[in-house]
Amino acid sequence: MSDCNTCVVRNRSICSALNGTEIAALSAITRMRTLAAGESLAWEGQEALLLANVVAGVLKLSSPTPDGREQIVGVVYPSDFIGRPFGGATPFDVVALTEARVCMFARSDFDRLAQSHPALEKKLLERTLDELDRTRRWMLLLGRKSAPQKLASFLLEMSERLFQADCDADNAAPQDHFELPFSRQQIADILGLTIETVSRQFSRLTAGRAIRIPSRRAITILNRAALELQAG
Repeated sequence: MSDCNTCVVRNRSICSALNGTEIAALSAITRMRTLAAGESLAWEGQEALLLANVVAGVLKLSSPTPDGREQIVGVVYPSDFIGRPFGGATPFDVVALTEARVCMFARSDFDRLAQSHPALEKKLLERTLDELDRTRRWMLLLGRKSAPQKLASFLLEMSERLFQADCDADNAAPQDHFELPFSRQQIADILGLTIETVSRQFSRLTAGRAIRIPSRRAITILNRAALELQAG
């Protein structure tokens, strides 16, 4: 069981559309789960019997390619919603990139609650449209941008999403300093580049003093305007 009234992402998640009585009804069908980094929450092709709100951590959505490689097709942050209400199969594998905590709901219970609370259905629609907009921007990045533009756009996107994910936390990091939840190889796979190209672009951004890399996954944006210019 979960106390939705004390949830750190309540005001940014689908739950923000609910009043006190509705929150109590949602809390009654909720259970918390903690995932270790690398642990799976759902598998591609299985019936979507469970839905979840991300409370903490970062998860990836991925799909295997015909040659056996993994293609990361999306990233899920705190306050994001996972799953397919009202039926259907899970379209991607869902795996924790970092330790993560999620609020989980049985789909049948959540569907009944959503059907009787229009505000919740409206919030789900808004989230779906936001995700569609992000997907369209990502298609532009992958299909039309050069390697330097891809990496700069990727870093800007990560800085904004990770900052938004932490903005309610007591220890929220500055927007221009963050830890990437990805390895260099995963970044290359996401952007459709080779790991060598990604490493070269990181070196160029560092040499141009647009960013600093204090450690393997830590990024500090030194010149946001230069990074935005590079992103096109």
